[in-house]
Amino acid sequence: MAHSFIEPEPTPLALLLLGHGSDSDTEPGVVCPGDLPAPSDPGLVERARAAKAALGDRVFILGHHYQRDEVIEFADVTGDSFKLAQQAAAHPEADFIVFEGVHFMAESADILTGEHQQVVLPDLAAGCSMADMASIEQVEECWRVLEEVGIADTTIPITYMNSSAAIKAFTGRHGGAVCTSSNAERSLTWAFEQGEKVLFLPDQHLGRNTAVRDLGLSLADCVLYNPLKPRGGLTDQELRDARVILWRGHCSVHGRFTPDCVDEVRERVPGVTVIVHPECAFEVVEKADVVGSTEKIIATIDAAEPGTAWAVGTELNLVKRLATRHPDKEIVYLDRTVCFCSTMNRIDLPHLVWALESLLDGTVPNRITVDAETAHWAKVALDRMLALPGPSSTRD
Repeated sequence: MAHSFIEPEPTPLALLLLGHGSDSDTEPGVVCPGDLPAPSDPGLVERARAAKAALGDRVFILGHHYQRDEVIEFADVTGDSFKLAQQAAAHPEADFIVFEGVHFMAESADILTGEHQQVVLPDLAAGCSMADMASIEQVEECWRVLEEVGIADTTIPITYMNSSAAIKAFTGRHGGAVCTSSNAERSLTWAFEQGEKVLFLPDQHLGRNTAVRDLGLSLADCVLYNPLKPRGGLTDQELRDARVILWRGHCSVHGRFTPDCVDEVRERVPGVTVIVHPECAFEVVEKADVVGSTEKIIATIDAAEPGTAWAVGTELNLVKRLATRHPDKEIVYLDRTVCFCSTMNRIDLPHLVWALESLLDGTVPNRITVDAETAHWAKVALDRMLALPGPSSTRD
């Protein structure tokens, strides 16, 4: 018997948008309105097709997995953030790179593409709450604390791809590297070959899951640096004793999954396999059956046998897309509360059409540029990641 996507049931907690209630614990960048955003005007589809056709090879459109279907339709390639930045660099014939994603992704594309190429983000409000949880000023203050404690010289910074260009540049200047969720284990292993400690930015959950589950460290080896508290809320001795200093940041969407979500879906869907992204909390990852990056989640479900049941702990647009692609499998969202990344969803068809038609008219809208100094050191950190061995070093 064929199965299809089971819609999560709206609950009081789900109705949080525009008069439907509020939740003080909800971080910026995630909304739970009980449904996905309404599709854009279908009349815009033809305008998008016409503009893209007229631009031809001059434009290359990148679509992140978490984007709406209505804009993914026009992407020349889809993928995770680093794969898309690589794809941009692999198409030097394109004058314009239109990024259906968020700001830090467009920055990475600008760093990795040629000087003759211009990167466009259709909506400048498409940011990332996780990336916003670490400002360059806060990270530099943290490093000053580490210097005062006397451990900066033996600490290697590792920053997740989901960070600003300024944070990537900081990492490059201080001997560190960028990582993705696919190669975080290799990145941390490399870092410990260079020094005694790791400062992991900005996602605490990916850092903790990798250090404890993959490298065999204990939870006691990890401390949480809170940039909103003096000296991170940690004593000098706690910093000296730590092997991994985790930044207090997280993904607003993945952070909403709880151990109770896993227990509930196991009761609701007999024989379900729970697969989650490593940006989820440690307690959730421990209860899951499979843990993996966006690309691994897609590949795992693509390869699964017909008739199998899956509960997926990642962004809702991707989960719905997987369910549509696999009607022979039962695919459910891990939480009954409907949550999508609101900043990702800002890239809608009206913004895409406006961007493409502006390019046709000779105007480059919302160009994303990274200054030369920042780009240099950020590329140093990215290149160190690329130099790591292993086939997974280019996926997040």
